[in-house]
Amino acid sequence: MKVVNITYKFEDGKPDETHLGAEGESVLDVALNNGVQLQHNCGGVCGCSTCHVYIESGMDDLPEITDKEEDFIDRAVNPRLNSRLACQCVVQGGQDLVITIPKQDFLGH
Repeated sequence: MKVVNITYKFEDGKPDETHLGAEGESVLDVALNNGVQLQHNCGGVCGCSTCHVYIESGMDDLPEITDKEEDFIDRAVNPRLNSRLACQCVVQGGQDLVITIPKQDFLGH
């Protein structure tokens, strides 16, 4: 099983945290399993945009974005070209990931 480092950066000023993610785990699962606060109103099934994150590094080692995910990202606050939903970013191994978690006080649907 392949393992990568996932570094979570926080726009609200919390210190960075790095945790191990195993192949097949989502960025959301790794966050929740390690006490990283990341909203996920739909339970991580690509039914909202509350787990919206920015992929700063490692985008090429994640699954391609689906039309459904892209639709929900369009509803997120302040989407960017590197926006993804953490529930849809499944670790495939290879390159480490650097994830920025936006402030979570005003989130999308």
